[in-house]
Amino acid sequence: MMNRNRVDTHRGLVREAGVVAFMLVAILAGRSSLADHYVVPSGSMEYTLFPGDRMIVDKRAYGLRLPFTRVELVSGDAVRRGDVVIFDSPTDGTRLVKRVVAVGGDRVSLEDGQLTINGSPAAAPGAPAVEILGGKPVRLRLDHGGGPDLDIVVPDGQLLALGDHRGNSRDSRYFGLVPESEIYARAIAVYYRRDEGVVWRRL
Repeated sequence: MMNRNRVDTHRGLVREAGVVAFMLVAILAGRSSLADHYVVPSGSMEYTLFPGDRMIVDKRAYGLRLPFTRVELVSGDAVRRGDVVIFDSPTDGTRLVKRVVAVGGDRVSLEDGQLTINGSPAAAPGAPAVEILGGKPVRLRLDHGGGPDLDIVVPDGQLLALGDHRGNSRDSRYFGLVPESEIYARAIAVYYRRDEGVVWRRL
C-alpha cells in the first residue's frame, strides 16, 4: 500500500510539472507571437517616451509569426508613418524603439531636425517642434539640435526610422534604412512611468 501511495504521489507530481511546463511554454509563445511589454532604455524618443517607461507592444500588428521564429503565418497591417515600432539594430542587434517617419516610395528631407516628406513640411503650422505623422501630432525634442541632415528616397520594402529626440538618437541616419520585414511589434501604450506610476498613454 505504501509503495502504491508513493507511485500515485510521483505520478501526481509529474502531471503537475507537465501542466506547469505547458503553461510556461504557452506564456512564452504568447509573448513571442502575440503581445509583450518593453522597457524604454534611453531618451531617444523624448518627449513621447522617457527612460524607464513600460509599454505594451502588439506583436500581431504586422503579421502573426510562428512562436520563437520570424516565420510569418498570417500577414498583418502595413507599417505606417507615425507608428512607434520595435526592431533590432542592423549593426549590433540591440533592441530599439523608434518612430517610422517614411515608408517605401517617400522622398524625405531632414534639415535641422525638421522633416519634409514628398515636398510637404511635416511640422504643424506655427509649431516647428510638433510634426503631424500618420495624422497624429508628435512633439519633438530639439534642444540638442536636429542631428545629421538627410535627403533620400526610401525604396519599396524599406522604412526610415528616427527618434523624436532628433539630436540624441542613433537611428536610420546612422545604421541605414530598416527592412519592413524586420519590424516585429508596434508600441500600443505606456502603462507605467517612473514619476507618475500606473498610467495609460496611447501612442
